[in-house]
Amino acid sequence: MAVGVILAVTNIIRRSSKYLLDKEKALDLCLYLIIGGLIGARLGEVLFYEPVFYFTHPLEIFFINHGGLSSHGMTLGLIISFLIFTKTKKLPWKKVADLIVPAIPLLAFFIRIGNYTNSEIMGRVTTMPWGVFYPLAESIPQLRHPIQLYEAGVLLIIFFLMYFLEKKYCNKWKPFTLANTFILTYFGSRFFLEFFKAEYSTALRITMGQILSIPFILFSIGYIFWIKKKPR
Repeated sequence: MAVGVILAVTNIIRRSSKYLLDKEKALDLCLYLIIGGLIGARLGEVLFYEPVFYFTHPLEIFFINHGGLSSHGMTLGLIISFLIFTKTKKLPWKKVADLIVPAIPLLAFFIRIGNYTNSEIMGRVTTMPWGVFYPLAESIPQLRHPIQLYEAGVLLIIFFLMYFLEKKYCNKWKPFTLANTFILTYFGSRFFLEFFKAEYSTALRITMGQILSIPFILFSIGYIFWIKKKPR
């Protein structure tokens, strides 16, 4: 995670001039995002995934070293801290959003690699030849889908897609188009990949990750229809 944060911050600062943001403000933005993202990731785990445990053991909320960070919670934390920063600094939020999004899949890629090495977020049992064991997580390990590596691979593809689209269309698209493209590709792929996960199943026979992805997907599709109605 630390490696991902460092590379994401470096990426944002190096590209900030394209979006008419000086490096000092870009660094301030990154500090807001790091703090907001961590708080959101922890609260997301507490509220979305294990509320009963944390409300019966409230002090555990503060022990991040015991594990438990939610990517959807991190997303909400990033959005809130981003909006606070752009509002207080009086910056165009759509343009700043386009600056941020290519760095997010880079960060998330390293987080998923960390999940894999820690045997976190296991996949469903499989007979596929690329199935892996998670001896750190199971007393009797079974072959499972390496879901973290699936997500890491998709995130790397999204990162290079963002890089390509920015380079080719940066001066042609309206602000927030790149950000909206990221929202749709990331949460759309996340919804699909959740079918390979073993945990967090709900009464609807889908995972909590899928439920939390739906609002982002609907927002992105709705934004596309809304922007199409506006004149060029």
